[in-house]
Amino acid sequence: MSNATVDEQAKTDELPLMGHLLELRNRLLKAVVLVVIFFAVMFPFSNELYLYLSEPLRSLLPEGSTMIATQVASPFLAPFKLTMVLALFIGMPFILHQAWSFIAPGLYKKEKRLAVPMLVSSIFLFYAGIAFAYYVVFPLMFGFFTATGPEEIAVMTDISAYLDFVLKIFFAFGIVFEIPIATVLIIWTGATTPDNLSKKRSYVLVSCFVVGMLITPPDVISQTLLAVPMWLLFEIGIVFGRMVKPRSDDDGVEDDVTESTIVE
Repeated sequence: MSNATVDEQAKTDELPLMGHLLELRNRLLKAVVLVVIFFAVMFPFSNELYLYLSEPLRSLLPEGSTMIATQVASPFLAPFKLTMVLALFIGMPFILHQAWSFIAPGLYKKEKRLAVPMLVSSIFLFYAGIAFAYYVVFPLMFGFFTATGPEEIAVMTDISAYLDFVLKIFFAFGIVFEIPIATVLIIWTGATTPDNLSKKRSYVLVSCFVVGMLITPPDVISQTLLAVPMWLLFEIGIVFGRMVKPRSDDDGVEDDVTESTIVE
């Protein structure tokens, strides 16, 4: 093979790669621009957003107690950080849509039919986990913390420490609420079956409490509030997993045959 032929072949192989990289760059830029727009819109209300986030704790503080800022820049940085994270959370559906649009051409038809509802469900479940943490877990957890402390100790939580703590809990519950998606995917790949998962129910329940102990603060209430939903979501994943046909190697062959027939 001549040098000219080799160069032409190299250019032919390089063009698709460069095209994919350019497409990935454009989609990342779109996602970043949208997050920046969300941030710019919400930043004037960053203090109000922080007050709303801290309401579950502030409403339970003893009379005369308040949240404090122990660092010079905390009154600015804490609301600023919250607004950035909130802009990212709100823009997550668009970010995932861009990611889906990038990888969708490489999927088979049956994979696309499963991926779309899984993508929508994962977004909904992540938001549901955050809402559950804010409206259910926080009032109970902060009520327990503020009620069990010594009477001589004034509860004055630092605003930056509170934000870090809350974001950690939000992320933990958001990920935990993805358990049905993970369960269905494991069943779909053929790694296991719903019946096998059902037989391991007792081990899963113990594991849920262990994970709850490691992720949440060292109190029984928050551990239980994380472990019980984990177990229930696992059961929901088994139910939906029974409705999913395990993936087989013939799926891709069938799609290729169908596409070839359409082209001919």
